[in-house]
Amino acid sequence: MTEQKENIINASVKMLTISEDEAGQRIDNYLLAKLKGVPKSLIYRIVRKGEVRVNKGRIKPEYKLQSGDVVRLPPVKTAEKNPLPLSKNLNKVASLEHHILFEDDCLIVLNKPSGIAVHGGSGLNFGVIEALRALRPEARFLELVHRLDRDTSGILLIAKKRSALRNLHEQLRLKSVQKDYLALVRGQWQSHVKIVKAPLLKNELAGGERIVRVNEQGKPSETRFAIEERYPNATLVKASPVTGRTHQIRVHTQYAGHPIALDDKYGDKDFDEKMRILGLNRLFLHAFSIYFAHPKTDEMLRLHAPLDEKMKSVLKKLRESK
Repeated sequence: MTEQKENIINASVKMLTISEDEAGQRIDNYLLAKLKGVPKSLIYRIVRKGEVRVNKGRIKPEYKLQSGDVVRLPPVKTAEKNPLPLSKNLNKVASLEHHILFEDDCLIVLNKPSGIAVHGGSGLNFGVIEALRALRPEARFLELVHRLDRDTSGILLIAKKRSALRNLHEQLRLKSVQKDYLALVRGQWQSHVKIVKAPLLKNELAGGERIVRVNEQGKPSETRFAIEERYPNATLVKASPVTGRTHQIRVHTQYAGHPIALDDKYGDKDFDEKMRILGLNRLFLHAFSIYFAHPKTDEMLRLHAPLDEKMKSVLKKLRESK
């Protein structure tokens, strides 16, 4: 057996009381979160057969849980991945503690480093959410509010309560969350290009790789741009996505004729080589600011994530080359 071998664990019958924070979600979604590693088909089967009960009665998968409901979970075999892969990355996991910008009983705001995925999967052993769960074993609930690409750094929100997750998702849906990114792009960004509206279509290649293209059949997408600083052969721009599509800023900058430095999917090799000479070794896209209402107090929060030393050094060298 390899490191990825699965240990089969027999669970016993559990009686769980639904808290106020857990109320309002469907029983099938609740079970998917509680019984991690259990196939979806098995979860629907045990609900259909009446092995899962709420207040001693049978329910349907779409039943919405109420505060105070008592849920009976039958013995289920769950497949747990061997924790060895995570233990191999203990230094990376521990270092995330120093990247927390804000934390209270509702949420964590993290300055995610470049090169770490937000969650495991697709051949990756762990991501930010698995690492935070390892750092906070006492936390009953930790879920990503939104995502960042693996190579993008910056502000990432993690909810510590289901009510906070619902509230923040609603703010995102209503587009009341202001997210600003810094991107170093090729050439001189034209001053009049302040908004890029271009529909984006997601394609999956044979190897599972995702490529996004501007396509009339795609989803409506909008990014607002402002020039922060000009250099001889590059521009630092502020990008504020109005919609939240996969790779949106990366594709919209490319579509405008100014791909981001060291973008391995949508970039320009000649420009990337010039940036490598200056010491850049990662995608220059950073979520540096967020403005939103605290999910519990409604107080407006504006948080900033500083650029890493590598990015600062590259910008300093570009200024000196003027």
